[in-house]
Amino acid sequence: MDILACFVRIIDGLNDRIGRGVAWLTLAMVAVTFLVVVLRYAFSLGWVWLQESYVWLHGIVFMVGAGYTLLHGGHVRVDIFYRPGSPRYKAWVDLFGSLLMLLPIIVMVAWVSADYILPSWAKLEESREAGGMPGLYLLKTMIWFFCALVGLQGLSLAARSYLVLAGRTEFVPGEEGHEGV
Repeated sequence: MDILACFVRIIDGLNDRIGRGVAWLTLAMVAVTFLVVVLRYAFSLGWVWLQESYVWLHGIVFMVGAGYTLLHGGHVRVDIFYRPGSPRYKAWVDLFGSLLMLLPIIVMVAWVSADYILPSWAKLEESREAGGMPGLYLLKTMIWFFCALVGLQGLSLAARSYLVLAGRTEFVPGEEGHEGV
């Protein structure tokens, strides 16, 4: 039981730190977008790599921050029956939802995306646009980061649910998700 509790704390802490760190990229994304607009409309200047950079930042924020969002209960959920449910009911839903829906889909995404990511690495793919960003293969690799972080958070959610079902009330999530744990 203590190993599961330790696992939950480590994965939750990892995704929390990564999510808080990647959130700063949204500030960079806004700054780059502002710069692109000012350069284009005030000075008639523009570079493809600069325009691509904020799109890449956007993709990284969403892909790498998805585990953080799951940790804090920010993903869309049809909770007509979930919200008013007891902590035990929610634990059962989270346990089976993680093991039977989330994790199989994450494994499938990781598996299927290999045909997209590995050839990109093999040729060290760059942007198709002239003057675009190099290292497109690195951006495509964010799909696997997404799978790893959301998959680990799904395992943490399943472990947390098991702990709640075993009577460990300190692992019952708060109203906003799993803050404070």
